Amino acid sequence: MRRIICLLIGYLCGNFLTAEAVARFQKGRSAFSIGSGNPGMANMAKQFGIGTGAMVLAGDLGKTFIACLICRWWLFHGLGGTAAAWAGVGVVLGHDFPMWHRFQGGKGVACTCAALICVSLKYGVLACLVGLAGVLISGYLALGAVLIPIAFLIPAFLTSGEMELLTFILVLLMYQRNRGNLEKIRAGQEPKTDLLAVLRRGK
Repeated sequence: MRRIICLLIGYLCGNFLTAEAVARFQKGRSAFSIGSGNPGMANMAKQFGIGTGAMVLAGDLGKTFIACLICRWWLFHGLGGTAAAWAGVGVVLGHDFPMWHRFQGGKGVACTCAALICVSLKYGVLACLVGLAGVLISGYLALGAVLIPIAFLIPAFLTSGEMELLTFILVLLMYQRNRGNLEKIRAGQEPKTDLLAVLRRGK
């Protein structure tokens, strides 16, 4: 029951799409009608600049940290990282499949990063760095996104079967949300992103 509560708390927090709130407030439009239609940091940064993207990133990280903090350090301290993992999976599910938008949401990259960091600071940061390296080397955002939870599978496997299962769920979710882009990569149709150039010009 404690695990289900963590999942539900995470799901409710995940339903708050920061990109939608920022787009409505700043532009008077839905994030789903802007650019690629993905309510995430990358799309908002591409359309409106690094500052807007940073706001979306902060919000998505924040809602994940809040859910994990509530579950791990307040309600179910005894569960430790397991509580954070269940809450984190819930946040990603809420972000990817929000009930208020016909279960059509974002890709959950920032939420996944934050969830893994809440489970294990050291291995979570390492997994995020692996994903970042994947983007810098390949130029493909989708590839880096999928590498993040995959990199966390090794420490999860060494922790417990439950943690491995939850991490594998995050891998499946990330793959499902990025499947179209990954197929375009294989077909040579996906445009590359020079992340360093984007950061230098601030757009």
